[in-house]
Amino acid sequence: MELFIWPIVFFLLIFGGFILNVITSIWCYRDSVRSGNSKEYSLLILVATLFFPVVGFIVYLFIRK
Repeated sequence: MELFIWPIVFFLLIFGGFILNVITSIWCYRDSVRSGNSKEYSLLILVATLFFPVVGFIVYLFIRK
């Protein structure tokens, strides 16, 4: 019975990480648009945070005005 739980826990952790990645990417995009940056720059931020979640988010926090 205990062996059956680990795949479910693993799946939930992976799924939760994916959802967290999408939420932070959307937040970065909206924050960039709200700050008055162009749509192209905001899309670049969105793609960067989607493909490089941790590094992209940290870099965005440093470069935002």
